Amino acid sequence: MRTKLPVVLGAGALLVFGLRNDGLAVFTDTATSTGNTFTTGTLDIRLGDGTATPSDSVTASVAFNAMAPGDSITRPVVVANAGTNALRYAISSAATNTDSKALKDSLALVVRTVDVTTPATPCDNFDGIQLYSGDLDSTAGKILGDSTTGAQTGDRTLAAAATETLCFQVSLALSAGNSLQGAATTATFTFDAEQTANN
Repeated sequence: MRTKLPVVLGAGALLVFGLRNDGLAVFTDTATSTGNTFTTGTLDIRLGDGTATPSDSVTASVAFNAMAPGDSITRPVVVANAGTNALRYAISSAATNTDSKALKDSLALVVRTVDVTTPATPCDNFDGIQLYSGDLDSTAGKILGDSTTGAQTGDRTLAAAATETLCFQVSLALSAGNSLQGAATTATFTFDAEQTANN
């Protein structure tokens, strides 16, 4: 037993000596990575009528005064993505009667893509792909797609800086009754856009 005691103490002394090395020098170096900037893209949907630069708001895309039964009006609506991110959009409509004659319920709306036969004059022949046909303010106001977040059936997509022209046609049926004389209605078309990336 006496011979083992000095060996144990010696091992303990070596262990303590091994842990006390804070006086030793160590080479070090540092490198920096600068200029790590982050920016967000923009989402900017704009509307135009094909004659002016699209803007955030258009007073009237389709208007017709003094309609008679059987009349229709067709107008191009230019949808532009002025942002830096791709977007998807939906269109809804809200129509109100300024009187009690319910003209809005007698007006039919058809929305098509640009003409197949004459795309350079987008809506002259009104023979593009039909996207919507129904009441002026539709069921629940939905004309194309759905403004609910995420991809929905009927949503339209636009790449950054891209535009597309839609053709809107509003018609008063030839069978419209005499009670609609002097009637008026106003429709508001709302284009709701959202990002497509990660959505």
